[in-house]
Amino acid sequence: VHKGYIDISMHRDDIHIQGTNLTMAKTEIPCSLDKKNIILIDDVLYTGRTIRAALDTLMDYGRPRDIELLVLIDRRLHRHVPIQAKYIGRTIDSIEEEKVRVLLEKDSKKNRVEILTQK
Repeated sequence: VHKGYIDISMHRDDIHIQGTNLTMAKTEIPCSLDKKNIILIDDVLYTGRTIRAALDTLMDYGRPRDIELLVLIDRRLHRHVPIQAKYIGRTIDSIEEEKVRVLLEKDSKKNRVEILTQK
């Protein structure tokens, strides 16, 4: 079992808007993705645009046999692209003006999901 991390910055559909404000992270993929079964994990599934960018990024590293999506929180009401998670921690209904933040701490008793109203 291998795990890796990907930076989706260069595959975002708003890269032309972000321009030089992009924060680049390091992509770490320890092996070829050719013919591998991949589980892509994200904290919050909202519009689906981040996952679309992640899928494009993964394809730069090979051709997986299968890709499944696991999300901790599914905000199911506001999809912009047809993406659906196979594994979901919790589904919530929230209005577009709200922001959902997942906070994971080393002490699992402090893990929480916050729904914030933007001003």
